[in-house]
Amino acid sequence: MRLDRELTCAQVVELVTAYLEQRLPAADTERFEEHLVFCDGCTTYLDQVRATIAAAGALRREDIPAGLKERLLETFRESRLP
Repeated sequence: MRLDRELTCAQVVELVTAYLEQRLPAADTERFEEHLVFCDGCTTYLDQVRATIAAAGALRREDIPAGLKERLLETFRESRLP
C-alpha cells in the first residue's frame, strides 16, 4: 500500500537537483531520503547524477574538442522542444 507521504521514482527524478542543492524543505528531504532507502534504482540514479556533476566540474574549456560545445548545445536545445 502506498502512503500519501511516499514519493514515486518520477518525483525523485524531478527533485534530485533541488535535493543536491539543499533547496528542499526538511519534510521533503526526509521523504526523498526515505525513498532512497527502499529504491536501489533511485539510489543508483542519484549516484550517477553526482558522478556526472563531478566529472563535468573537472572539465576545462580547453578539454572540450572544437565544435563539440556547439553540437552539445544544439542537442540540448532540440531536446527541450515540445
